[in-house]
This record gives sequence, structure tokens and C-alpha cells, in this order.
Amino acid sequence: MPQNIALVDDDRNILTSVSMALEAEGFKVKTYSDGEEGFKGVTENTPDLVVLDIKMPRMDGMEVLGKLRENSAVPVIFLTSKDDEVDEVIGLRMGADDYITKPFSQRLLIERIRALLRRQELMNKDEAGETDASAPKGANVLERGNMTLDDDRHLCTWKGQPVNLTVTEYLLVKALAQRPGHVKNRDQLIDLAYGENIYVDDRTIDSHIKRVRKKFKNVDTEFNQIETLYGIGYRYKDS
Repeated sequence: MPQNIALVDDDRNILTSVSMALEAEGFKVKTYSDGEEGFKGVTENTPDLVVLDIKMPRMDGMEVLGKLRENSAVPVIFLTSKDDEVDEVIGLRMGADDYITKPFSQRLLIERIRALLRRQELMNKDEAGETDASAPKGANVLERGNMTLDDDRHLCTWKGQPVNLTVTEYLLVKALAQRPGHVKNRDQLIDLAYGENIYVDDRTIDSHIKRVRKKFKNVDTEFNQIETLYGIGYRYKDS
């Protein structure tokens, strides 16, 4: 069965081009041209994932997400042209699963959608008792001391406790943890998290790292594995 995507944006060009790209990948897509219409459509016909613009007439994306999160855990990817707004306002408390800054590549968006749908599917199986929670979660598991990264689920744990990372944050942590002690500069992290030829301001990476640290510290106040080398980049400390 094809998976259902709700695309909510007031830009007709984005609605047309992105829906065509998603349909070419085998998804079913419903489009909505403003927040109020999108909220009504998503609540009446719950999709597998929502792609949601922030700046829209009648009801903006943050208000839509806030209302959705009152009763729904449907995965949501934000489209935004203002990364500082996402950094300061959305975060964990808003409940977004990931965000992509305009202009964006459709390939990147499709990769994020697939990763979130795969993670959601595996989490649903866990909740239904269809998988053994004590068993290794897939073959692609990276362990670094107290941290485990499960690629198949895009799930991270620290000392056995889940750390709720967005797909982008997960990719950044993995990039650092693959070679502990080695420094990754911001340009390298941008390429790894967003793909080549996608412009992202350096501050976006700094904001991601700041949120990642906060999420780990919510699990363990002693967490200090991600080091900043000022003017150079970041590295994951050897255990």
C-alpha cells in the first residue's frame, strides 16, 4: 500500500513540484494551500507523514503543529525559510520531527521522509510487541561507549535511555561518532547532514549541536561527549 503524505504550503509552485516528485516515488499526496485547510484535512484523513510550511495565511505551521500534537503523533517535517525561528521557537516542545530550510532539494526531502516513515513503522511494531525490545535493532548499529545508534530506526540511546533526535540531528551525531577524536568542521557536517550543493548557514549547525547537547543532558546531566573546537568545528570524545 502506498504511504500517504500531506503537503501543506501556500506556495503553489512547491505544492505542484513536490507532490509530483513524491508521487513519482510511489507516495500518495494530498495538498493543502493554507494552515486551516491543512489542519482540517489532516485531522479528517490522518496521513502517514505531514510536510508543513511555517509561514501561511489563516493558520501558520506552528499553530497547526500545536493543535495536531494535542491528539496526534503523526511525523511532521517543517519547511522554513528562517532557521533562527526554528532554533528559538520550535525545538522539542513544539514536537516537530525534522525541518528543512528553503530552498531545499527534493531528493533531500524524500530522504528525510523515508527515514521518518521507516522509524515510525519500527516504533509502531515495538509498541505492538512485534519485535523483541531486548534484541539488537537491526544490523546497522553503531556503539560508542554509552551511546548506541540504530540506523534502521534512526534511533539513538544513551545509557539505555532513548534520546529523541530529529533525522538531521541523528545524522550529525553519527558523523561525529563514527570517528571519535577526529574533528569535523562545519562544512563537512553540512554536507553529511544536508547533502552537497545545499546552502545552509554555519549557524544552523551550531544550533543543531546546541539542541543535541540539551537532549542528551535531559537524559544524563553529565553528558559532555561532543566537544567544540572554537574556530574549527566539533568532535566526539573517545570514551
